[in-house]
Amino acid sequence: MAMTDSQFHQLADEMFQSIDNAIELAIDEQDADIDIDASGNVLQLEFEDGSKIVINKQEPLHQIWLATKFGGYHFSYIEGKWIDERNGGEFMPFVLESILKQGGLNLSL
Repeated sequence: MAMTDSQFHQLADEMFQSIDNAIELAIDEQDADIDIDASGNVLQLEFEDGSKIVINKQEPLHQIWLATKFGGYHFSYIEGKWIDERNGGEFMPFVLESILKQGGLNLSL
């Protein structure tokens, strides 16, 4: 059964919120310098070195797009998980690894 736009937004917003919460906790615990800007369909993380990770919702495709300094990735919701259709990787472990590599921030969800 196809996902509705409202289901897509609910799933994506929950994921955005869990990333935001994990970063806020890490900022307190690890004294990290990271700016979080959430507006509309975009969650942008800016690190101390000026590099960014941008996560945005692509509503027409029901995908989450992730841009890091290492490349761009597209995730679709498949069988209860956000999966990169090119390499089969899961979104959350990948975004946590990207934040660690790019910003030195160790998050736990």
